[in-house]
Amino acid sequence: MFECVVNISEGRDRSVLDELSQVATSSLRDRHTDRFHNRSVFTLINRRGALVNDVQLLVRTAFERLDLRTHEGVHPRFGVVDVVPFVALAAGENSEAVAMRDETAQWISTTFQVPAFLYGPVKGATRTLPQVRRDAFGATPPDFGPNEPSPTLGAVAVGARPVLVAWNIWLSNVSLREARVIAAALRQPSVRTMGFDLGDQTQISCNLIDPHSVAPSEVYDEVKRLLPPGGSIQRAELVGLIPESVLNAEHSGRWDELGLSPQQTIESRL
Repeated sequence: MFECVVNISEGRDRSVLDELSQVATSSLRDRHTDRFHNRSVFTLINRRGALVNDVQLLVRTAFERLDLRTHEGVHPRFGVVDVVPFVALAAGENSEAVAMRDETAQWISTTFQVPAFLYGPVKGATRTLPQVRRDAFGATPPDFGPNEPSPTLGAVAVGARPVLVAWNIWLSNVSLREARVIAAALRQPSVRTMGFDLGDQTQISCNLIDPHSVAPSEVYDEVKRLLPPGGSIQRAELVGLIPESVLNAEHSGRWDELGLSPQQTIESRL
């Protein structure tokens, strides 16, 4: 089985999001939507052939229904279909995930004339998603497709990576500047973070790249320690699904505090 976590630059139009969910058919296991980010994360899991087919249907429909020129949201993005990572859920199948990545990136660029950037294993090295966002159309040219972004669809990053945990911490009485200072202090190879202003609250958005070595509770406790006077954690929020092993490594008495539950595991949705 393989997972594909498609990040689409739309988080407000419910009718469009429902249409996108329908075309993903039986592969769709979870949809997380955020109106401030104006972004939705579609978690698809299936066998290779069915998954590639449903990912293509989802991408095609998003390209038909959305226009990057009208998009507004706090999350960085450079495409209508912004990020398409493939994940092998069984040991020894990483090469299959890379093949699915390359097939999908080439299909996107050929079918829609959208530049596609690869991340993960590339030419004997590892290219990260932050590197793609930083260097796209500069030091890093597209791996497939035209050398300029599409005016309406932008570009897309298509990856092959291990399982990660996307997870947010919402803060009260913490300024954007203070949230960004906390986010910067948290960063390490296994933890990627950004600070966002979400109106009455701020947010630390986290990707736990190796959640078995740096757990959600460790990040939560460090954020709590770094809060300025008067600041507080309002809640924590999982984006997508979490491996059962990561959940079970946390004390069950903290699951609610961490925004986690057995119903949000990859295994529970299969």
